[in-house]
Amino acid sequence: MKKILIICLVLMATVSLKAEDLQKEAASAYIRKNYQTAAQLYEKLLSEQGESAELYYNLGNAYYKADMIPSALLNYERALLLSPGDDDIRRNLEIARMKTVDKITPIDRFLLGEWVRSIQMQAGSNGWAKTSVALFLLFIGALSLYFFAGRVWLKKISFFAGIAVFFMCILTNYFAYAQKKRLTDRDQAIVFSPSVVVKSTPDNSGTDLFVVHQGTKVSLKDKVGDWTRIQLEDGNNGWVKEDTFKQI
Repeated sequence: MKKILIICLVLMATVSLKAEDLQKEAASAYIRKNYQTAAQLYEKLLSEQGESAELYYNLGNAYYKADMIPSALLNYERALLLSPGDDDIRRNLEIARMKTVDKITPIDRFLLGEWVRSIQMQAGSNGWAKTSVALFLLFIGALSLYFFAGRVWLKKISFFAGIAVFFMCILTNYFAYAQKKRLTDRDQAIVFSPSVVVKSTPDNSGTDLFVVHQGTKVSLKDKVGDWTRIQLEDGNNGWVKEDTFKQI
């Protein structure tokens, strides 16, 4: 048993050192402006280590510098899914978006809904879950104070504070659920084909509706065979072949 444990520790240390070397190699390639090499090394790290916001962000930067904008956008979006409150990722994503052909104006959204959504995007599912647990403990504290405090003014304060904290706890629970759903559903994609004619039906004989270009972000709605119905932020929708985009 002891030997097995030692072998496992040695293997873990070897893997860790290998990943560290690969990370340094990728960073070095990026500094030397060998951006495609850096991207290949970061892709390798992702396949060996699994997803992380930092790796996706570095990969996005390498692709952006290599002028591979759809790949840069895809990896920035994936990084943002894992770390929605990261300002650096959000800023680089916006810069990369400026290089896309399609400038789509989102349909008018309810102001309050947008405000709530902007708060939701400040943290990921784990962050909101931890906040929710902390708020629930505060709620228990306020409840205890209400029942055991000797002074009336203190009971009043703890009562209203408890109600406020309770509703905040429900809201943060919803945020945690919504962020988790975004991660698991992955119902958005980046167009990779230089230009795609969007059809009215999932068939080549369908009417041509409009054209989207590489780098455009779309929502994935339905799927029929190798056709997927996409929707743009302005509400326009139609069918495209699934090999024209990559899922975020």
